[in-house]
Amino acid sequence: MDGAAPVAADEQTTGERRTRTRVARSILDHGPSTAADLAERLGLTQAAVRRHLDALCAEDMVEPHAQRVYGSRGRGRPAKVFALTDCGRDAFDQGYDQLAADALRWIAQSAGGGADGQAAVSAFARARLAAQAERYRAAVTAAAPQDRAKALAAALSADGYAATARSAPARRGAGGPPAPAGEQLCQHHCPVAHTAGQFPQLCEAEAEVFSELLGTHVQRLATIAHGDGVCTTFIPRAHQPAADRASPQDPAPRPDPVSPRDPAPPQDHASAPAHASASTSGRKPA
Repeated sequence: MDGAAPVAADEQTTGERRTRTRVARSILDHGPSTAADLAERLGLTQAAVRRHLDALCAEDMVEPHAQRVYGSRGRGRPAKVFALTDCGRDAFDQGYDQLAADALRWIAQSAGGGADGQAAVSAFARARLAAQAERYRAAVTAAAPQDRAKALAAALSADGYAATARSAPARRGAGGPPAPAGEQLCQHHCPVAHTAGQFPQLCEAEAEVFSELLGTHVQRLATIAHGDGVCTTFIPRAHQPAADRASPQDPAPRPDPVSPRDPAPPQDHASAPAHASASTSGRKPA
């Protein structure tokens, strides 16, 4: 009987750890979340979720922020949302990031370094993403035009990017015409974020692939590699007449609110012309 207590304690600790991992994974898959959101998704009480969140905060896996509120706000303090830290994201990576970075650095050096080396890395990135795109193409082309962003998000999620797509309605800029309506494709996780921070060609190639698969230019608004909470890509509606799309002076739509640690949504960035190639909005791509 003396050994029963330690065994029970170990089992309880293991169960707690598994539940804690589920909480962190839910934040990874769905983005910054309140305790109420997590409780509903995981079938737990809010008190239990808060206990696990406290432990995850102590381990530097998640961090709390005040929830952004747009428009009128009710009485009382805004709810806290919990987002993964860099340490929390690293826990879900496969540990091959450094190997990938070393391989790309070797490619650049073998090509002679400098501009030739960077061109070699870009060629590799395009070849890699082209093969990835072929896996996505059937699902994207089989979907109705208005559902293709969601089909691409589902394909990306299957590859570990925890992607979602949602409508981005037209917004009117200060004294100007409305920005174009479309969709926002959000990748809440990037398995190669650290490598992409060193080699932005990976993200440039990804944006080009999105543009080619969806048949329209896309605009990168935020990236994990740049320090944002999610990678956010704006996709204008493909069926929208070119004359109705935003001119180069129109403001770009703002990315979804994520958490206060993320940079403020871009203000009045220029949208790409209707037939432009994939754009990164002057930001370091992810």
